[in-house]
Amino acid sequence: MIFEFALNQRILLITGWGGGTKLLQPLQEALMQQGHQVELINIFNALDPEILQQQVERARAFDVIIGWSLGGQLATLLADHIAQQFSEQKILITLASNPCFVANDEWKTAMDQPAFQNFKQSFEADAIATLKKFGFMVCQGTPNTKQDFLTLQSLIQAQNLDTLRAGLNCLEQLNNVSILKNYSGHQYHLFAKQDYLVSYKVERNLRNFAVEFLETELVGGSHGMPLFEFESISCKICQYLKKIKQTTG
Repeated sequence: MIFEFALNQRILLITGWGGGTKLLQPLQEALMQQGHQVELINIFNALDPEILQQQVERARAFDVIIGWSLGGQLATLLADHIAQQFSEQKILITLASNPCFVANDEWKTAMDQPAFQNFKQSFEADAIATLKKFGFMVCQGTPNTKQDFLTLQSLIQAQNLDTLRAGLNCLEQLNNVSILKNYSGHQYHLFAKQDYLVSYKVERNLRNFAVEFLETELVGGSHGMPLFEFESISCKICQYLKKIKQTTG
């Protein structure tokens, strides 16, 4: 396996479902101010093998793959495929991301199936209203919910409905638990204590995997912490990358 760490890393940053890339621009800029090269991309349909392979080949050019929520699941898939195809271990970082978003018998710390199906049906009936409701859930859980929601609304971009539909299918079907249990590269997973969409208990679940290079951390804030807490999140990412550099020489 190949491990390559530069002091200033090439980072691929993947946004979450429903909002577009502007939501992670503050985090992107904060990481760039620390000397990293950061490319920011939107979600993609990882269930389409051709699209997934295109993204795998694109992601191979980066040292670090970071994703928020659904983006974290996509980042995990990319890191795993790169490892399988090229024997290269990318640094994997996820932000408020559940490896399995919809609960099943093996992974119960997730959204229950009926609630997710109701959300999908709501999206098909009225996409705009559903996106607004989802945006509020992203901000929910902290005293700043209303102000954060206004900030979120000001940054959200119009999204392609097919991309959003594919994203919902990814959230429903992706189960990356076994990937995280078996990934031999460095991985760092950040969760928010007041997250309304991804339970803070997921952090404990991952910690219990006892994988050699797996680290987790629980921070304050809502599901939207990569946007609303971008300064502290960027600092944590940079500290983690520096630590890896020091430990790997």
